[in-house]
Amino acid sequence: MKNAKLQKILSTYLKELHEIYSGGSFREESFYPALKTLFEESSHVLSVDENAKALVLPKRTEVGIPDFLIRKDGEIIGHIEAKKQDSSLHAVEVSEQLKRYRDALPNLILTNFLEFRLYRDGKLVDKAEISSLSALHDVKPPAPENLVVS
Repeated sequence: MKNAKLQKILSTYLKELHEIYSGGSFREESFYPALKTLFEESSHVLSVDENAKALVLPKRTEVGIPDFLIRKDGEIIGHIEAKKQDSSLHAVEVSEQLKRYRDALPNLILTNFLEFRLYRDGKLVDKAEISSLSALHDVKPPAPENLVVS
């Protein structure tokens, strides 16, 4: 049941990305509403943080302005930094910006909307890729790849 709900959420998310991407006239920020919905709906289905809410483009922190602020019951529990779909997260994670974020923000997700990397206290603890960039070029929206929920 959990897998089916998550599969539906991811399929809807990828369909939204595909629609925006195939339109061609987009910026990184064009994808933020879809990512916000993905995060909030997935966290509810996974019962990780049922009351988790994502705030897009929060105010500046002492180390910069991550793209999303995540709160649960009013408390800050994490941040998300998003990059363009064609960004290599391996290259981004060694940038000065990400070093600052990883050093100062205890829970950080780095994403290019297709791959997600979770850092806790500056260390990479998990990563997942839900689709490839080339799949966004297809005529049909991509399907989530390798979905396994424990």
